[in-house]
Amino acid sequence: MVIWLERAAVTLGGSRDDTSRLATSAARLSMTPTTVPERDEAAEYYFSYIDQVAPGDICAVLDAQLMETSALLEGISDEQSLIRYAPDKWSIREVVAHLNDTERLFLFRAFWFARGFDSPLPSFDQHVAMSTAGADERSWRSHVDEFRAVRAATLAFFQHLPAEAWTRRGIASDNPFSVRALAYLSAGHVNHHARILRERYLPLASGM
Repeated sequence: MVIWLERAAVTLGGSRDDTSRLATSAARLSMTPTTVPERDEAAEYYFSYIDQVAPGDICAVLDAQLMETSALLEGISDEQSLIRYAPDKWSIREVVAHLNDTERLFLFRAFWFARGFDSPLPSFDQHVAMSTAGADERSWRSHVDEFRAVRAATLAFFQHLPAEAWTRRGIASDNPFSVRALAYLSAGHVNHHARILRERYLPLASGM
């Protein structure tokens, strides 16, 4: 790579002093949000979500997903949002509350590592969070509006992230994460639960 960059610098009319600048540009290309995370950027478990995200600019993916998921949620009535597909499963309101909680978590971890903090972050128990959220006592509309607001905050952060921040890493829940992996996790986690809503909840809702 270095030899190629030196030749490129000379070919372009520069000197070998320009090599470092070309190397920096090449490195930044490998850090862009259009590059799918490598397998060492998160624990293998999290790739069950990451692998659900199509290749491409992750910011564009998150933006498109905001519209698609909002449309999905808008098609659910207030009454339908209390459906559970089994007695021990979350209601639709709780599912969306969980999406909002988890996206905030992923975003905070991304912020922490992107800004250069290296202290490990604690684990997150989704069941503890949901047991204290009071999701079913809130209106369905408030959950849908919150989803949009949380995703807007996620987009604002990632859209203005410096190129070199995408591959910064840290530890959370005793697992490694890169900032880029956390962006893909945000999209993949929503894809996962949107599929469950379509396959398990909405067939029941259609009969109401």
